[in-house]
Amino acid sequence: MPNEPGLWGAGESYERYMGRWSREVAPRFVDWLAPGPGGACVDIGCGTGIVTSALLERAAPARIVGIDSAPGFLELARTRVSDPRAAFKEGNALALPEADDAFDFAVSGLVLNFLPDKAAALAEMARVVRPGGLVGLYVWDYAGHMQIMRHFFDVAAALDPRALDFDDGVKAPVCRPGPLRELLAGAGLEGVEVRAIDIAAAFESFEDYWTPFLGGTGSAPKYCMSLTEPAREELRERLRARLPTGPDGEILLAVRAWAAKGRVAG
Repeated sequence: MPNEPGLWGAGESYERYMGRWSREVAPRFVDWLAPGPGGACVDIGCGTGIVTSALLERAAPARIVGIDSAPGFLELARTRVSDPRAAFKEGNALALPEADDAFDFAVSGLVLNFLPDKAAALAEMARVVRPGGLVGLYVWDYAGHMQIMRHFFDVAAALDPRALDFDDGVKAPVCRPGPLRELLAGAGLEGVEVRAIDIAAAFESFEDYWTPFLGGTGSAPKYCMSLTEPAREELRERLRARLPTGPDGEILLAVRAWAAKGRVAG
């Protein structure tokens, strides 16, 4: 749902780039959120339906409304999530097309850092959840243990300072425990908790790691495809030399997300 035209329009490209890793984080997030069965949920910035799917499989909600501003993501979500409890609609995270107190809980996965007014987004999440209901979200640890992107931008910035303009580790200081806790508390949420969710990202080869950066969907791929062919080739070879590679060409990287949750006052 980011308000950056052209950044997130291609659902299949996103799946190859970050969707496959979000698909591993989402079930862990849902288990930690523990919303209880039978409730109504809104998934804000639902993307290709990854969090919605995890909720349907593990939390037994009565219904879920997925909202996103990217038609390409919504089309893919509708294709992949056929459960009748789920519905998807186009909308803006800063002005949700839902009534006050309409849901028992609200979630958002990998969206917050892209929104221009993060406090307003949290206020909207709290507005549509009944008193006592849950609000939860997760974001990548861009500046730390999100090594897929950290390796990429560390190498890119050493070659070209312009890369810093795309680096979410620099652009998204909210993606840390302290700022997340303050943001949720500032929205009036109570009992705020923040925790790390860690997974391992295994790539069969360097090509398996590199190819998603050519899709143009997301900050790093957008930067990568803005380069001239010689500059992109230099970045590629510098990355190849830097990444920890096993004897059969496999690459194993650490991936961390920060998850946060709290309850609506009242």
